[in-house]
Amino acid sequence: MKGKSAPTFNPVGPWLATPDEIDDVSNLDMTLDVDEKRYQSGSTSNIVFGPLFLVHYISQFLALEPGDLINTGTPAGVGLGQKPPTYLHGGETMTLSLSRLGKQTQSVVSPTHSGR
Repeated sequence: MKGKSAPTFNPVGPWLATPDEIDDVSNLDMTLDVDEKRYQSGSTSNIVFGPLFLVHYISQFLALEPGDLINTGTPAGVGLGQKPPTYLHGGETMTLSLSRLGKQTQSVVSPTHSGR
């Protein structure tokens, strides 16, 4: 969670699915493309710890409220594991796809330095 929970790290929406809309959340295909190049492809069927375990474990350290999101791991293909390592930089476009839920597209912007 620590590496995925900073401000702006969790874009969601504009819609959320309700439990009656997806029969089996443990079998959804996921992909991540950067500038139309596929970097990650996986499935929720490969998750190491299931939702019940995660909620139980995390609840021991912080109070979860209805609507809170829990960020989990990521499929193989992260930039650090590329040869040579590849990192995001300003001007790229990322497209995330999750079966039954659709796609999200984000533009990568270069960080600004406030001089602090």
